[in-house]
Amino acid sequence: MINMLWQAHLSFALLLFLLTPGLGFSPGWQRLRLAALLAVSFLPVDGLTLAAYVHSFTGDAAITSLVAMLYLAGVRTGFAPPLPRRASVQILAVMAALAVFLYPATLGLSYLDPYRLGYQPRPLILVVALLAFALLALKNHLGACMLGLATLAFTVGLKASPNYWDYLIDPFIGLYSCCAILVYVTGRLLRRKATAQTRAPSLQP
Repeated sequence: MINMLWQAHLSFALLLFLLTPGLGFSPGWQRLRLAALLAVSFLPVDGLTLAAYVHSFTGDAAITSLVAMLYLAGVRTGFAPPLPRRASVQILAVMAALAVFLYPATLGLSYLDPYRLGYQPRPLILVVALLAFALLALKNHLGACMLGLATLAFTVGLKASPNYWDYLIDPFIGLYSCCAILVYVTGRLLRRKATAQTRAPSLQP
C-alpha cells in the first residue's frame, strides 16, 4: 500500500507538472510549482487523496515512465541538461519495440502471451540488459538508466506487482513512444522525398 501511494503521488505531480506550460518561469519558480503540485496531490477526494483517486483509474506507472518524467522535470527545473534528439529517438524506439511485442497479445491480436514471461523473467531480463548495454555504448545514459532502474526496482520488489513487465512499460509510455516514432519516421520520409524532388533536374520542354 505504501509503495502504491508514493508512486501515485509522484506520478500525479510529475505528469501534471510536465503537461502544464512552464509560462516562462525561472527554474527556481518551476521547483516551487512542482512542490505545489505534489502538495495538491494530497487533497482529499471521496475519502481518498487526489493522487490515489486518479490512480484508481489509471493504475501504476512503469518505473521507466517515472525515470523519464523525473528527467524531464529535472530539465525544466534546471537540474539536468536537455536530451539530444538522437538519444530521445533511441529511447522511443526501444520503448515502442517493447510495446509492439507486449500489447498486441493483450488486445487479443496474437496467440502469444509475452506477459507471462514477466513472472519468470530471466530471459527477458537478459534481453533488456543487452538493450541497456547497447544504449550505454551509444552514450545514451538516460535510456540505460530507465531500463537498469526498472530491473533493479523489480529485483527489490519496489512495486506490488510480481510481473517484470509492469516495471518495464505501461500503456501510456508505450502508446506515446509508438506515436512519436511513427511521426518521426513519417517526417523523415517526407523530408527525404522533398529533398529528392528538389535535387531532381527539371524536365525541359
